[in-house]
Amino acid sequence: MKEELAEKFKIIEAVLFDVDGVMTDGKIYCSDSGEALKVFDAADGLGIKLLRDFNIITGVISGRDSKALRFRLRELNIQHLYLGAADKLIFFNQFLDQVKLAPEQVAFIGDDLPDLPILSRCGLAVSPSNGCNEVRSMADYVTQRQGGEGSIREVVELILKSKGLWEDYIKGAC
Repeated sequence: MKEELAEKFKIIEAVLFDVDGVMTDGKIYCSDSGEALKVFDAADGLGIKLLRDFNIITGVISGRDSKALRFRLRELNIQHLYLGAADKLIFFNQFLDQVKLAPEQVAFIGDDLPDLPILSRCGLAVSPSNGCNEVRSMADYVTQRQGGEGSIREVVELILKSKGLWEDYIKGAC
């Protein structure tokens, strides 16, 4: 990894996520009753837990909202939730005010056009490998993994490694 990019990873104090296409594969399954069903990757869930374990703030800014999503976000104990967000940048700015961080201290993982305003303002812009062309071209880092298939975990590992925390965690787990 280039030194400039490694430095961006190193100063991250918060990671925000879009949902569809980032925490999930972007597909929306609907039951006969109209309830949205989503599939989440367990490795991404562990990555989010690791962020919390190292006091890195987590949050979600999503244009959608559903019972399935709220259930999973509760399970992951993600504290900062901005759901049904039509203008995501408004909620990004609100988040910055709430947690008293500068934009450069925040990573955002997004995959599609509504994410572009945040990606252009945050300190570390990340796209899953299957993000749209415009998002991938703006991203500081494009993951090897696709959204909903471990892309969050990949980013978490890079953040923790850049901060020198990964090896300590591995040693403690063994």
